[in-house]
Formats: sequence, structure tokens, C-alpha cells
Amino acid sequence: MEIKEAFATHINQGYACKGDHIILGSAMLEGDTIPGTHVRVPLKTMNRHGLIAGATGTGKTKSLQIISEHLSEKGVPVLLMDVKGDLSGIAMPGEEKSFITERHAKIGLPYSAKGSPVELFTLSQQDGVRLRATVSEFGPVLLSRVLDLNETQAGIMSVIFKYCDDHHLPLLDLKDLKKIIQYATEAGKEEFDNEYGRISTSSTGIILRKIIELEQQDADLFFGELSFDIYDLMRRDRNGQGYVNIIRLTDIQDKPKLFSTFMLSLLAEIYDRMPEKGDADKPELVIFIDEAHLIFDEASRILLDQIENIVKLIRSKGVGVFFVTQNPTDIPAGVLSQLGLKVQHSLRAFTAADRKAIKLTSENYPLSDFYKTDEIITALGTGEALITALNEKGIPTPLAATMMRAPMSRMDILTEAEINNINRGSDLVSKYGRAIDRESAYEILNAKIKDIEQRADEKAAREKLEKERIERVRKTTGKTSTRRRSATSPVVKVLTSATFIRGVMGILSKAMK
Repeated sequence: MEIKEAFATHINQGYACKGDHIILGSAMLEGDTIPGTHVRVPLKTMNRHGLIAGATGTGKTKSLQIISEHLSEKGVPVLLMDVKGDLSGIAMPGEEKSFITERHAKIGLPYSAKGSPVELFTLSQQDGVRLRATVSEFGPVLLSRVLDLNETQAGIMSVIFKYCDDHHLPLLDLKDLKKIIQYATEAGKEEFDNEYGRISTSSTGIILRKIIELEQQDADLFFGELSFDIYDLMRRDRNGQGYVNIIRLTDIQDKPKLFSTFMLSLLAEIYDRMPEKGDADKPELVIFIDEAHLIFDEASRILLDQIENIVKLIRSKGVGVFFVTQNPTDIPAGVLSQLGLKVQHSLRAFTAADRKAIKLTSENYPLSDFYKTDEIITALGTGEALITALNEKGIPTPLAATMMRAPMSRMDILTEAEINNINRGSDLVSKYGRAIDRESAYEILNAKIKDIEQRADEKAAREKLEKERIERVRKTTGKTSTRRRSATSPVVKVLTSATFIRGVMGILSKAMK
């Protein structure tokens, strides 16, 4: 009894909140919940990023759902990356079943079924709000990092963008970018050489191949207009609830390059455009990246550094980023060290490699007098998790094995009819639904190349006519040149030259004296 009382005091002091907060569940000791020990997370710390990890089927998705719907209820907009397609149910109220009633009785919290306001987004041809960005908005530095260009190739990319700025050529989509690169080493080679220096055709060939590789993952669907306004992610409904924005990514699971390109551009734009928020009472936006390993597995070192830098800096804009993955080791150490809230579901120890990973994982959590972390990680049941967060002063809270509350919303996907209803009622679907293909670098350069080719053809035609005329003269006169020979002999030329005349006049002048 003394241990449980000491544990309850330990947890209640560690998770005490004066300000607004969300409750994730009740702390557990030796497999049982301890009455009155609720695990609270202050809203003001939700911009300090987080991690939700655990083996398949242990409850990661439900934890993501719980946190998202409670943020929405508190007026915080949320962005969810739905890679598996199982998050859309957050739009509809859940169903109170017996196991949910029993769980909430143990936790000591009432249960209420409730859906959240939802917008459905897409990077592809699926129904929903289309997400696009222009090549110009990426800029040469970010685009070079996405394409994993070396220093020389990145320099060429900067020259390409500079040329387009100087000559007012909009770079909207990938066909614009490919066209200007081809122009720089073909029709416009002389112009580029004179104005910006020689550009290596071998380097531009490599850049073009990398752009084509990006295109093969359907990135051409993402680049273009109308560009998405990030502030459309931060809307609230008429009741003051934050929208849960779900990006449906089920059809790009095998296209990690496109996924990481989109994520990096989104984070970069949010960081660039949003003002500094300081120490706010709650975040402006919280982003959950499901299957986060898809970003990191295929990312270059340069791209990883860029993601790490943005994650470090973006929290000052009031934005939290949560990574959802099977194992914390999926996340680079530099990013993992930035995460404030950690929700660790059970891991399986089937192999020696699994046991080694569990040992490493346990070292990411605070030491506890009540748990052996590496042991309890494998003993957690479905819907249970080890949690550590940051308190209102930014200090890590004690490690707490937690029985998580149940989602208020549906723990299943929406039907096609329900998806269609959401899209029909969306103002954003119509706003971003139509692709705009205005005149840009591709069209302007095609016209310029056509003009260059026409002038070259006209010059070639003139030269051909001149050759034909010369040939006619030769056949008529037997001479190969059509230039008229001067009637003046070389002697006359000398006698009438200015130098000769000045000399003669000088001699005459001396003789007269």
C-alpha cells in the first residue's frame, strides 16, 4: 500500500497542471490503474514535438486519434498524415461498447462519443482538397536538397533560378524546370555562357535524370498551381473546434521521395511564413506524421539535416510535430532529442536484434524507481503505453505506464458516401480543385526557342541564296568571285594615297623655300 501511495504522489506531482491540458489516461503500477493518477499534458507544451511508437497492433493509431481529437476539442487545428488510410473515422462519433465502458471505469473518466470537424486532402488524384506548390516556392536550395545534388549541381540550380528571376520566367511545375535546364545547354547556351558562365552538360544531364526520378513518383501532380495556403490548415469551425486536416496518402506508400518532398516543403513554408509566437498558451497547429520512417529511410544526409533544423526551429512558430513509427530508432538521434512528449507502446522481443533495440529504446526514457523500463516495454497490453511529457515549466515528467483512454470518435474508416459528404461540404475542395496552367517558363522558352530557330532558318536561307547566286555568276563568267575588281591599278593607289600626298607636299614645301 505504501508503494502505491508513494507512486500516486509521484505521478500526481509530476503531472499536475494549472493551465489547460489534455488527459491521456490513468497511471498503472504492477498492471493495475491507480485511482486518481491521471496523466495530463499541458497544451502549452504541445509545440515541443513528440513521438508515438510501438509494434503493429499495440495502439499507436488510437493514441494518435485520442491526442488529435482532444486538441481539436481545445481549439487547436491538427494535420494528420494518413498513410494506412485508417484515420478518417475521427470525423464521426464513436460507439460506446462494453470494453470501452469498462476501460473508462478503471481510468476514472467519463466517456462521450463525439466526432471532430474534418477536411480531407490529397497529393494525388484521390477525392479531396488538392495540395500543390510551385517550383519557385521551393527555391534552389531546398530543391537541390530534395534532389540530393552535389555542390556543383546545386550551383547550377541557383544559376537557373537566377536566370528565371532576371528574365521574369515563372517556374511553376517540373516541365518548366526541365525546359529551362535544356535551354541552358542547347538553344540558349551562348546566352548563358555570356551572362552567367559556362554550364556543364554532364551536370545538367544528372539534374534532369534526378528530376525524372522525382516525376516517376508522381511529383508532377504536386508541383503547380493553385499553391496551397498554409493558413487554410489553421481553421476552426463555428463552435471554435480546430479542424482535423487529414492528408490521405494510401496511394503513395511506395513513393517515399514524394512524401519527404511534400513534408519538407510544408514544414519549410510554415516556418518561413508564420510569425514568432513566444510562450503561447496553446499551439497554432500540431502535425502528426504517421509511418515516419518513410521520410527518413530514403532521405539523404543533407535532407535529414534540413528536417532536423526545421524541427528545432519550428516550435517557436507555435507548431508541434509528432512522429508515429514502430520504433524510436527509426527517428534520427538529432530529431529524437527534440521530442518532448513520448508515448511508447509495447515492443516485441522475438529476436536478439529486437532485444537490442528494446534496450536502446529504454535508454530514451527517464529513469524510474517504480519500473524497469526495458522489461515493462514488452509487458504492456494493447492500449497501454509508457508516457513521459514536459510539465508547464518544460521539465520532463516521471515515466508513467498508462492505460490510455478510448477515442471519442469512430475507431474505423469512413465509408465512400461519408467521404463524399465531407468533400461536398468543403469550401477548400472547390478552391483548390482546378489546376491552373498559366503561361510560364515552358511556354515562354518554347516561343523563344521557336524565334531562335526561325532566325537561324532565315540566316541559312540567305546563305543558301547567296551561294546559289555565286554559283550562277561562276557558271556565267567563269569567275568564282562576284566582287568587282577595282579599275585603279596598284600604282595609282599608291600615288593617290594620303601618306604619299603628304610626303610629296612636304618635299615641295622645302624646295620652295
